[in-house]
Amino acid sequence: MVNPYKNSESGKKAQVEEMFDQIAPKYDFLNHFLSLGIDKLWRRKAIRVLKPFQPEKILDLATGTGDLAITALQLKPDKVVGIDISEGMLRKGREKLKKKKLLDKIELIQADSEDLPFEDISFDALTVAFGVRNFEDLQKGLNEMFRVLKPGGAFVILEFSQPVGFPFKQIYNFYFFKILPKIGKIISRDGSAYTYLPESVEVFPDGDEFLCRLGNAGFSELSFKRLSFGVASLYTGVRDNHNNLSDL
Repeated sequence: MVNPYKNSESGKKAQVEEMFDQIAPKYDFLNHFLSLGIDKLWRRKAIRVLKPFQPEKILDLATGTGDLAITALQLKPDKVVGIDISEGMLRKGREKLKKKKLLDKIELIQADSEDLPFEDISFDALTVAFGVRNFEDLQKGLNEMFRVLKPGGAFVILEFSQPVGFPFKQIYNFYFFKILPKIGKIISRDGSAYTYLPESVEVFPDGDEFLCRLGNAGFSELSFKRLSFGVASLYTGVRDNHNNLSDL
């Protein structure tokens, strides 16, 4: 397991919360700057996957400042709930929602993705953008996602992955491991956060291995697609009308 702060005795969950509280003021700027704005395209692509399901109530886990929750409004749901462990990120998100006059459409709540404060089968769809990699107990978090999703509901997960094709892989890895951490440190003033980012991507069980974890949680009709030469991956699946927690 990779943690943000190597010298801290705190667990990963506490360190992730501290890290995002620290970088919250510059998070949105760095997200768009370091990805050259491509992250916005990824979010729109993820939300389009859910269009056939016409979800009325959506849960956005690890919502951060609410970018994916805002994008989800394109589906015209009755309600979007965003949860995040970092109050600092949520504070920035609420400021954004207030400016956009969306406080009546999106509710942001501080909560733990591995211990969701919702009843079983509460949501029609689930979304996560670049958050599952930060779970302290990945399988526990995926099990919680399954628990709160209604039968027939779908999920989309965006997560960073590792390019495989030559020479893009070599060029991107030089940027990701050498350049990005330096830029992130200068702008965010947190030297650990943007070192943790590539390190956590490197150890994340992406691709077919992550699909296996999702299957273990009970999800079905699983698939993933590489985006932008493999810089990110889009995972999709459903909770079908037959499986339930007692089947696991």
